Amino acid sequence: MSAGARLPGTPEPMHRWPGAGGVTIAGDAWGPAEGPLVLLQHGGGQTRHAWKGAGQALGAAGYRAVAFDARGHGDSDWAPDGRYGQDAMLDDLRSVVAALGGGPVVLVGASMGGATSLAAAGEGQVPASALVLVDIAPRIEAGGVDRIQAFMTRNPDGFGSLQEVAEAIASYQPHRERPRNLDGLGKNVRLGPDGRYRWHWDPRFRAARPTREDRRDRLEEAARRITLPTLLVRGGMSDLLSEEGAQAFLALCPHSEYVNVKGAAHMVAGDRNDVFAGAVIDFLTRRVPVAGG
Repeated sequence: MSAGARLPGTPEPMHRWPGAGGVTIAGDAWGPAEGPLVLLQHGGGQTRHAWKGAGQALGAAGYRAVAFDARGHGDSDWAPDGRYGQDAMLDDLRSVVAALGGGPVVLVGASMGGATSLAAAGEGQVPASALVLVDIAPRIEAGGVDRIQAFMTRNPDGFGSLQEVAEAIASYQPHRERPRNLDGLGKNVRLGPDGRYRWHWDPRFRAARPTREDRRDRLEEAARRITLPTLLVRGGMSDLLSEEGAQAFLALCPHSEYVNVKGAAHMVAGDRNDVFAGAVIDFLTRRVPVAGG
């Protein structure tokens, strides 16, 4: 089951791996196969394509960067049983790590993917060598969460054109320049048999969210247990992770490094990929260096 047909010309995934419960996970990879493995996990409602620029930069620096679509997103399968909670995401993460050789792995995650990465590292679910959290921490702002949810629930009947898709995205990200060529938006939608465009994700995904208190408690406990090299990257204009929320994480995990990216909102890599990729590569060069580098 899916939201509809992929648009002609949209990129096919470079790889497919078995996830949990029969779900197939789609992904892309950059860099030498022998490089330190870096797994890039996107936020809710995004796809692996959010990491393309960062993945290419990591690959050029000698790392094996892998970005994959979460279940129910992009080109990965929709869960037949509707399982989209954090434990299902962790099951898929373990499956992908196993398919890629078992680790060790650098976990890089934004928003939803960051929560999965934090839980995986703090609970010892995968053999992680380092952790990079992108605009996510246990304590996040309710207003930012509500704005994301409002965007994801808009237009339940889809869009009549890619121009309408562009307008919806622009209303959510007014700080970004609108694309002149709309073809790139095809990665974010599917075309239904009724001729309307719908977002690529399974609508059931949103029903799997834990309560904010349960989520916070689990992630705070995970943060307290982390001893591996950790970097927190915050978008300076983010309405999801405040400076107070970032500092609360640093108090829980005091050995962490911290970068605040000016001019970036919640989608840090998409807003300032040059600064973001540079900060991550600088961190990894010191903490998980490429052999012979």
